[in-house]
Amino acid sequence: MPGIDESLLEAVRLPGARGASVIDWISGLALGTVGDAPGGDVEATAAETAELARLAAESTALAPADAGPAASAEEPPVQDLIVTTTDAYHLIRFIGTPFDSTVFLHLWLDRTDGNLALARIRLAEIADRLVLG
Repeated sequence: MPGIDESLLEAVRLPGARGASVIDWISGLALGTVGDAPGGDVEATAAETAELARLAAESTALAPADAGPAASAEEPPVQDLIVTTTDAYHLIRFIGTPFDSTVFLHLWLDRTDGNLALARIRLAEIADRLVLG
């Protein structure tokens, strides 16, 4: 099972990938990065995407209808987010763990060279295999 570095290298090999990170949405810190970051600032990108991820993960409006107080810590209520800009896609994939996970994968994908559907499928596969530790 791949760790953070191996998973990020796999993600950045996707067609059109500009950069990838594993980020903790509570602290806003990148646990690992590969490639470039939007605006060239890895720390700022991690903090800003963490804020977006935190808002989505804690949103009651986005939670599944059947999610109650006994919802599993292994599955965040939101699987992924896709943000589209004029030249890129930003994919955020939450990583489920047996403990209270606050970690997600962020993939920055060029809109011209990337394949959004393929990247979303592959990012989900990478997240499922990722071993944190």
